[in-house]
Amino acid sequence: MRFPSSFRLFPSFLLVLASLFATSHVAAQEPPSVVSAALKRAGIPSGAVGIYVQEASPKGRRLVADNPDLPLNPASVMKLITTDAALELLGPTFRWKTRAYAGGVQSGDVLNGDLMIKGGGDPKLVIENFWLFLRQIRAAGIRDIRGNLMLDRSMFAPEFYDAAQFDGDPSKPYNAGPDALLLNFKTLTVRFKPDGEGGATKVTLDPPLADFAVRAPALGAGECGDWQSKVQEASDEKSLIFSGVYPAACGEQTWYLHPYTMTGSEFFGDVFRQMWRDLGGSFDGKVTAGVVPPDARQIAEWQSPALPEVIRDINKYSNNVMARQVLLTIAANVGADAPDRPADTVTGGRVVGEWLASKSIAAPELVLDNGAGLSRVGRVSAGSLARLLVSAFGAPTMPEFVSSLPLVGYDGTMRRRLKNQDVAGQAHIKTGTLNNVRAIAGYVLASSGKYYAVVFLINHQNAINGQAAQDALLQWVYDRG
Repeated sequence: MRFPSSFRLFPSFLLVLASLFATSHVAAQEPPSVVSAALKRAGIPSGAVGIYVQEASPKGRRLVADNPDLPLNPASVMKLITTDAALELLGPTFRWKTRAYAGGVQSGDVLNGDLMIKGGGDPKLVIENFWLFLRQIRAAGIRDIRGNLMLDRSMFAPEFYDAAQFDGDPSKPYNAGPDALLLNFKTLTVRFKPDGEGGATKVTLDPPLADFAVRAPALGAGECGDWQSKVQEASDEKSLIFSGVYPAACGEQTWYLHPYTMTGSEFFGDVFRQMWRDLGGSFDGKVTAGVVPPDARQIAEWQSPALPEVIRDINKYSNNVMARQVLLTIAANVGADAPDRPADTVTGGRVVGEWLASKSIAAPELVLDNGAGLSRVGRVSAGSLARLLVSAFGAPTMPEFVSSLPLVGYDGTMRRRLKNQDVAGQAHIKTGTLNNVRAIAGYVLASSGKYYAVVFLINHQNAINGQAAQDALLQWVYDRG
């Protein structure tokens, strides 16, 4: 039987078509040329990156998948896993509670017993909120406390924490550790200002600490420049000493410090004493640690902002200690052991891993050691992160999650990037930065009107030069997606 010549050519046509399809499919998985060229200029080899771009739906079109399963350090992009897990496991209305209890007998405005404060792990117990909490205690009729201030931190398991372990600079605020009674991120705002009349430098602390000595640096001449390098800081639990010279040309400047030489109880106690005095109260007792007894009388309760507000602070401004608090809160509230045992990071990591598995997100490479990404050992792949982003985009908490990410060209850690490009205002992207690590992950609303999940991780000694490649990918997704 003879077939028409056109029919005899059809199988060959199919082979050619299949070949073309296969070629285009492979090409679609490779980084676009503009990204590859930027990586080459930066001196970053292809084996040091993981890239994944997919339309933000489970069966969405995949544009790029380069080393999608390679375990890489994501730096602060790890916060996306912690915060999305919190939204789904704790719920978008979750609030942390800090409670005050009275022991002994209250006679008029005198408390003949201990004032007890039980921490609930609040990541945002900042000074303004703490002041309002103390106002509640004063409203309960207490002015003179004639016992001790007992602090209950039992919600979190006690763990040794070395603030110098990460980078050898324990005074940096990002090196503050988690605490069930974390107050003001355990951070001091130090303000320097030339005193024109006295010819000296004036230094003030916020929050102010009771019975705490501060010595100012000398006031000097010359240009401001890198003024912090001209001022040396030393501290202990009762003093903060600045030596060196503060240039008068600097005007008023701010330095944020983690008072690592003070324990959490010492810091909390000194802030409490000063603020209690400012509210007209008196307290001369000790600051002790303990557990609130069952018969204690609750007199006040402070509730944190709802979880979505907290994760906006975490993701837009990459707050590390807040992310640590959230992981421990997950451990304290979810799982078979909660709330029967104090929360620890191992439990938090296990709960998050089980949650990912329940969503059919296999991430065998995941190392989630603290929830913040401020780690040398944290690992995840671009593919696992992208699957998380796609899943989050289809969840009921999607609006809260997406809005927590920095808006490209406008706010957070992306406010200065791509300001004059078309993708500005069209993408919500979390950034991550460590030595030898540059990472981005989030969503791009392409010009087509489609949303894409985008992940781009770089681990290399030249990673600092990789921003141009990452920015090029975001613009390319906007143009081509």
